[in-house]
Amino acid sequence: MSISKAVLPAAGLGTRLLPITKETPKEMLPIYMRGRNGDLYMKPMLQAVFEQLYANGFREFILIVGRTKRAIEDHFTKDASFIEDLYRSGRKKLAEEMEDFYDKVESSSLVFVNQPEPKGFGDAVLRAKPFISGQFLVHAGDTYIISNEDNHIKRLLEVNKKSRSEATFISQTVIDPMKYGVAKTGGALGRDGISVTEVVEKPPKPETNLAMMPIYIFSQSIFRSLEEIEPGVGGEIQLTDGIQKLIEKGLRVSTVSLDDEDVRLDIGDPEMFWEAQVASHEFSMKA
Repeated sequence: MSISKAVLPAAGLGTRLLPITKETPKEMLPIYMRGRNGDLYMKPMLQAVFEQLYANGFREFILIVGRTKRAIEDHFTKDASFIEDLYRSGRKKLAEEMEDFYDKVESSSLVFVNQPEPKGFGDAVLRAKPFISGQFLVHAGDTYIISNEDNHIKRLLEVNKKSRSEATFISQTVIDPMKYGVAKTGGALGRDGISVTEVVEKPPKPETNLAMMPIYIFSQSIFRSLEEIEPGVGGEIQLTDGIQKLIEKGLRVSTVSLDDEDVRLDIGDPEMFWEAQVASHEFSMKA
């Protein structure tokens, strides 16, 4: 059975990007992307994530938004008069690009779920529980990965299916793992994935440099784990702690690594946002 539901947490406060994120959700900050007509555009990262998942067969989306995130709902709502204005002003290509995005939105099912307080990534995922049955994908709204033909998504789905894991996530070897969730594995990490033996959120002394990337596939068991754990790092319900709970229960958790040529765009702080702009522009110019 194919996985068609995706949860997109986009309710973080984005405090490291203030003051721009006072009124603009960080997930709506732009990166460079080539449009269907080949022109270069600046798209909100959350739109880029949505369109990438749409291209890989996902049609049901649960967007977890905060009380100040109305801009997200507005952006994902068709604005016919705006399209008409673009055509009237002679901006045909831009109008067609927007129409293509709206067509994707209208052929999908979108549910917006409010996370009134920033209680953590795990809490955001837990709020999707009433709308989920079976396995589902979770993709943070402030991270985007560029890979050949979206190979990272395809490999994540394949490894999850082959391993029959309760949780499968993407990982990457990094220089400074302290600001990530960190994973230990039961052997060498290869392209076909590997079993995970332990995960820790932002450890002060990481035992490995294998960082967890915020793209996961879960079964229903993650909801029970998230309901059972206490607040962790930062006083928040951490998704990493929920995954560790699965491991402690003896359930299978797997990871698949990014390829060396894959490009990860992250807009967590000003420097990373700048790097995402530069990297997405360079990639788009080569495309």
